[in-house]
Amino acid sequence: MNKRRSFIIGIKSTTISKKEKMFLKKYKPWGIILFSRNIKTVVQTKKLTDEIRKIFNDNNYPILIDQEGGRVNRFKNLFSADSLTGEFFGKLFIKDGKKFDNFYKIFIDKTSYLLKLGGVNINTVPVLDLRIKGSSNIIGDRSFSSINKIVSKIGDFCIKNFHKNNIGTVIKHIPGHGRAKVDSHKLTPTVKTKYTQLIKNDFSVFKNKKSLLAMTAHIIYEDIDPINTATHSKKIITLIRKNIKFNNILMSDDISMKSLKYSIKQNTLKAFSAGCNLVLHCNGNYKEMLIVAVNSPLLSKFIIKKTSQLYKVLS
Repeated sequence: MNKRRSFIIGIKSTTISKKEKMFLKKYKPWGIILFSRNIKTVVQTKKLTDEIRKIFNDNNYPILIDQEGGRVNRFKNLFSADSLTGEFFGKLFIKDGKKFDNFYKIFIDKTSYLLKLGGVNINTVPVLDLRIKGSSNIIGDRSFSSINKIVSKIGDFCIKNFHKNNIGTVIKHIPGHGRAKVDSHKLTPTVKTKYTQLIKNDFSVFKNKKSLLAMTAHIIYEDIDPINTATHSKKIITLIRKNIKFNNILMSDDISMKSLKYSIKQNTLKAFSAGCNLVLHCNGNYKEMLIVAVNSPLLSKFIIKKTSQLYKVLS
């Protein structure tokens, strides 16, 4: 593990190309993230993940996916999960707590079973962003609720039950994406809400979470840092560590998203400089992957220690 580097990448297709295999052997990313483009069948996905793990000789090598349910369904080639949104489970939580417990646990168990069949061991859930009226639909029904205490309780339930199934989790998008009025995949959202309200509402949801990973928001919080998105902001990441008290592995959201206005190299360097532990690059563009790799440091003692804790969950 000592020779691995502090980044996560996506690959292009349903198999690893010779070029990608050489890349993995040479640059040794901390983990790989899969998307629908990588998934044709469960058997094919397991063959792909087995081949990745064989390269690293590590049965617990981190392979991530965004499998939230609803519209964020990377297994959409195989089945539909359109109705099983965060909003659906949030409403069920309010309406009938016992039914929620049973139904959401079944959903998590079935999702975990599917991920394991495909060889995936980390799911980038729960979404802890609040549902804010008038904001971009990029979060929308992915959110459990507009009420922070409800989102927090469902988040705890989600993390606990995925961990029981030996699946790691990634809370997102820390410290809160719910107020974004534009899609951060395309534009840079700027939130003008005052610091005191953000701390009390949006940011509070991320406190005391037992997830070993969290993903940053590519959002400018004007009252805290009017220049940098959270991913590139030392002020925000200090707040995440000291106020929200998240002291595990902090990974960036995808650094090829348009919200970040610099080159891939600068986006990578600025994320590390601000305090991110891992950088995420998703699109499988080989030239960009090389830039990320050569600008990513070897794993720190902190990441190695936290990864060992994560492996205990995954085993």
